[in-house]
Amino acid sequence: MGPKNLTQSLKRRRKEIDRIDQKLLTLLNRRLRTALKIGKIKRKMGKKIYDPKREKDVLKRLEQINPGPLTQKDMKKIFRLIMKISRGYQF
Repeated sequence: MGPKNLTQSLKRRRKEIDRIDQKLLTLLNRRLRTALKIGKIKRKMGKKIYDPKREKDVLKRLEQINPGPLTQKDMKKIFRLIMKISRGYQF
């Protein structure tokens, strides 16, 4: 593959990443809106926002369906951070 073809291939891949990032951002915001609704329900029920068992169950389920190449360790880091940020919005 020549330099021109490589440049075109790089541009296509970057556009693909941009589309994926946009979808991820949309889904993350959708997830956060849902977490906010859950936080309201928990407060009305007098429940704590943080539920370690639920977090463990979510991570276990994701671990079972993760096809890779994302490692289980990195997947857990990402979702723990997502859940931590979501909890911060729920308070």
